[in-house]
Amino acid sequence: MKRILVTGGAGFIGSHLCERLLNEGNEVICLDNLFSSSKDKIIPFLKLPYFEFVRQDVTFPYFAEVDEIYNLACPASPVHYQHDAIQTIKTSVMGAINMLGLAKRVNAKVLQASTSEVYGDPVVHPQTEDYWGNVNPIGIRSCYDEGKRCAESLFVNYHQQNNVGIKIIRIFNTYGPRMELNDGRVVSNFILQALKGENITIYGDGKQSRSFQYVDDLVEGMLRMMGTSDDFTGPVNIGNPIEFTMLELAQLVLEMTSSKSEIIHLPLPKDDPVQRQPNIDLAKKMLNNWEPKVQLKEGLQKTIEYFDQMLKQI
Repeated sequence: MKRILVTGGAGFIGSHLCERLLNEGNEVICLDNLFSSSKDKIIPFLKLPYFEFVRQDVTFPYFAEVDEIYNLACPASPVHYQHDAIQTIKTSVMGAINMLGLAKRVNAKVLQASTSEVYGDPVVHPQTEDYWGNVNPIGIRSCYDEGKRCAESLFVNYHQQNNVGIKIIRIFNTYGPRMELNDGRVVSNFILQALKGENITIYGDGKQSRSFQYVDDLVEGMLRMMGTSDDFTGPVNIGNPIEFTMLELAQLVLEMTSSKSEIIHLPLPKDDPVQRQPNIDLAKKMLNNWEPKVQLKEGLQKTIEYFDQMLKQI
């Protein structure tokens, strides 16, 4: 049994990670301030003897004897991270400093959940880990993009200067059950609009593309990354390399929900990437042939069922 700290553990991805770690026989400490998450996601775990919930902001120091740390704390949806841009930067930067300091103190391995947003609006396609990105450092999304880029730098510096065991993953678009109803990202937006019979809002012409990864595939990649040898620190892309346009996604959601919603077009938000697709060759090589297993239609079906159930409870 390992004692594992998950920051942001009550969030969409964090709750799935906590569940997997508990199912594998570990003791889990979930640290979350519930800013962009919900305690509802972890209520089933609270009765378990090896699960502990700590309501705290990761920007404040936290001390516990742990073997591993997964640093997931940070709002990831533009709706949430732009709400308080300064706090978003502090969460990424001060959160990284605090978790790296804890890892150094207790000699724990620490994994940073970075993001494909470090690539910005990429001029290299698909994106490989050696691409430095095309990010506007003072744009509307920069609080998140630059916060995560700084966190990666901190992780590398703590590893090189203090010999802290680090792992860095770059997460591409991920979806699945337990996303918030007000998440604001494209998969949840389209599903909710379709289920409610509202207009499906596509920003721009809808030809911009994304790659969509089901949450179970991401969690598997995270665990495999944490289990790699100490000399492999990353970063490594964790995402689904199959690309879809926004129009293709909208039409698939309409088909699967049998919705009569109409597709409408709105202006493209500032600094919104035109393309986003991971090259996962490194993940396949270093993470024991990891690659996504859940196809988009299968994952969407589970996500649609989840949101349908949530709407019935409102």
